[in-house]
Amino acid sequence: MWSLKHVVTGFLVILSASSDVGAQWVQRPTAGTPRKADGVADMLATAPRMADGKPDFSGIWTTAEPNILPAGVLSSPAARSSVATSQSSREAQGPADPRVVLGSRKMANIGIDLPGGLPYQPWLVPIVKERTDNNAIDDPHIRCLPDNFLRAYGLPHLLKFVHSPGLLVVLNEMNAGYRQVFTDGRPLPKDPNPTWQGYSSAKWSGDTLMIDTVGLRDDTWIDWSGSVLTEAAKVREEIRRPDFGHLEIRVTVDDPKAYTKPWSVTLKQRIVVDTELIDEVCLENEKFGNRAK
Repeated sequence: MWSLKHVVTGFLVILSASSDVGAQWVQRPTAGTPRKADGVADMLATAPRMADGKPDFSGIWTTAEPNILPAGVLSSPAARSSVATSQSSREAQGPADPRVVLGSRKMANIGIDLPGGLPYQPWLVPIVKERTDNNAIDDPHIRCLPDNFLRAYGLPHLLKFVHSPGLLVVLNEMNAGYRQVFTDGRPLPKDPNPTWQGYSSAKWSGDTLMIDTVGLRDDTWIDWSGSVLTEAAKVREEIRRPDFGHLEIRVTVDDPKAYTKPWSVTLKQRIVVDTELIDEVCLENEKFGNRAK
């Protein structure tokens, strides 16, 4: 019997299958999951805590704002942007189905809920327009390059948080990516060598983990429209786990090179249980059907 995990994107559909379900652990019950009488995970149960008493963010997560397109609308940046205002921002209520992992409604345009949209610097406006109009044909994600952590919250791939008192590790099943967040409040580097995920240091404010990140690469895409972060960016994440089934991540971007002022969005996540990460390997120089020859 074949097991199928279906992950949908605008340009890339990755199907992972195995003739041995047990070997992939995709149907093994997640230990410690509070459940209702019908066996479904209780999303509103009390959030777990670590040995030091702080909230434990451990778990597998995906967006809590899946983008369901109207019939006949293609999954592409231009098409999604054209219907963005008609899409509901209502949060999904139950645990995510690991067999069908959808991207966030903010995946095409991370600023769709901001009045007037993202406050682009003038030089970036025509670039974003071109990238949207040409369906992001030069998107680094489509060329199999690593996804920035900010963008990863909205892509249709699972993220696994492994949390301990001194370190939060985020595993991205896409190309086995990872991110380290040091939670000891260490000083950020003053002249960092730019990297895909930057350098992240965090400290607690009550039950909210405050993460500051610097040292990102220039032209790091954060949505399908081609909005970017630059080397000048400072990103703050304020992460809460209000209950068992949800994460609330308020992100503030201060990047004077790309934007005229700081801006903030909230990226909501929901738990995925009774599954595990599955390899999704995309090789550089990958070709996809819609790309011009």
